[in-house]
Amino acid sequence: MSKPVYRIGQIVPSSNTTMETEVPAMFRARESIAPERFTFHSSRMRMMKVNKEELAAMDAQADRCAAELSDAAVDVIGYACLVAIMSMGRGYHRVSEEKLTRIAALGHPATQVVTSAGALLNGIQALGARKVSIVTPYMKPLTGLVVDYIESEGIEVVDAISLEIDDNRAVGNRDPLALVEIADRLNIANADAVVLSACVQMPSLAAVPVVEARRGVPVLSAAVATTYTMLQRLALPRRVPDAGSLLGGAY
Repeated sequence: MSKPVYRIGQIVPSSNTTMETEVPAMFRARESIAPERFTFHSSRMRMMKVNKEELAAMDAQADRCAAELSDAAVDVIGYACLVAIMSMGRGYHRVSEEKLTRIAALGHPATQVVTSAGALLNGIQALGARKVSIVTPYMKPLTGLVVDYIESEGIEVVDAISLEIDDNRAVGNRDPLALVEIADRLNIANADAVVLSACVQMPSLAAVPVVEARRGVPVLSAAVATTYTMLQRLALPRRVPDAGSLLGGAY
């Protein structure tokens, strides 16, 4: 008997090298414990510097990407840039997801769309967390927009560390385990969870279980939350080995 196969689409910034690494890694890890199989398909939007102007110009390309991916009849599309969505104003993930779903439906009516921004909020809420501490690679003004966006959804940000890197390729070249020491500096007093990377370009997957064990609270990332939400939209069990509590099977 053949195993069910799902097609995973991603709308990716042209300089992003992490989303097509970490998300497939989580789905491949899931294949070791579950029967479903997955293929991966991407369309890219031009962006090099992480600033509000380039992010807005990049977001305007997302419509084309959704149409291209629908040609491959993908089952779900993940928009792989959290800050691009959050920098467009409060609640924009809902606007983006509705618009891109409508566009994708012209090519394949069953295609579902999630944004990494909406997925992060969904993941935090799935954990039952009301207060979080976060790490971002962004310049402080962009981190401020991310904090405001998260808090506008009823989630308090206890602490935020900005690494202040505006070159998106440099963000993708970081050692994920460098986040372990950075997370040690996070104030997590009264925090219900840690967002180790509020950015799908900053590698973090290897550090998620390490930080979770050290800090004693659930740890997630934008990529972990995107994988969780994709599985949720596909009505599949949200369980992935070594990816933190959110994907541990309890949620």
